[in-house]
Amino acid sequence: MDTACTPAYLVSQNSGGLSEKARAAAALLEDCTLCPRRCHVNRMENETGICRTGKKARVSSCHAHFGEEPPLVGTHGSGTIFLTHCSLMCLFCQNWDISHQGWGEDVSDTALAEMMLALQGRGCHNINFVTPTHVVPQILSAVEKAAQKGLTLPLVYNSSGYDRVETLKRLDGVIDIYMPDFKFWDETVAQMTCDAPDYPEVARAALTEMHRQTGDLVTDENGVARRGLIVRHLVMPDDLAGTRQVMRFIAKNISPNTYVNVMSQYRPAGNAGKVPGLDRPLSASEYRSALQAAQEEGLVRFA
Repeated sequence: MDTACTPAYLVSQNSGGLSEKARAAAALLEDCTLCPRRCHVNRMENETGICRTGKKARVSSCHAHFGEEPPLVGTHGSGTIFLTHCSLMCLFCQNWDISHQGWGEDVSDTALAEMMLALQGRGCHNINFVTPTHVVPQILSAVEKAAQKGLTLPLVYNSSGYDRVETLKRLDGVIDIYMPDFKFWDETVAQMTCDAPDYPEVARAALTEMHRQTGDLVTDENGVARRGLIVRHLVMPDDLAGTRQVMRFIAKNISPNTYVNVMSQYRPAGNAGKVPGLDRPLSASEYRSALQAAQEEGLVRFA
């Protein structure tokens, strides 16, 4: 097997490691500490914590998505599986109906595997798990089932960046492409918007671990992502996201060759009006300043 271009989970499957990872992760649901909230609920008995998710993953939609970063979309789209609920719960979330209101349906691990195979059958370039942090065990189980039935696409872990390193290590040798957010640099802003003052510290550690596992983004001859790290950063009004500090950290502590999407699409959504400054859209000049900061801090690859 050519491990240079083979998805990581297939290498793990051949060694028997994928099955072991799935079994070990499933046991964690009995006293859940998957995310930094560490709710300690027994999700195998359908007890729920912050993420409001029990034994089964909940899915809001599954389709080929053409609005993701170009290396993921290619010509046939990114095979996105939008997972319902969230462990971070930003009050300005633009997918409020999914993350806060719980729109979607509970699915078995087998059904989740079938979704992956269906997306592969449609010609998608990858399987893109959106908001996966709280359902890592279910994903591992489903990936094992899908691999046994012929899944061969790279896997994308598309998260808020609020991920425990201990959980991410369970995905080493499974995930090919990590695409986390780095939302805020300041603890006070993280507290106001997500009730998570530890977010900046957690995100720094998470990005470091993700890059350790997969390295800088690598694409094929058609520019389609095969492996590596993509970081998203949503620029916010009044520089509430701390863009320059985030870019400096990525350039100096991760890699100046990190592929970064500096995003301009902030708009007031959800309960954004509760935080001063977040009740208005981003201005064009604020976005230009953010791009300039990223370049001045030494980053060279942008979406």
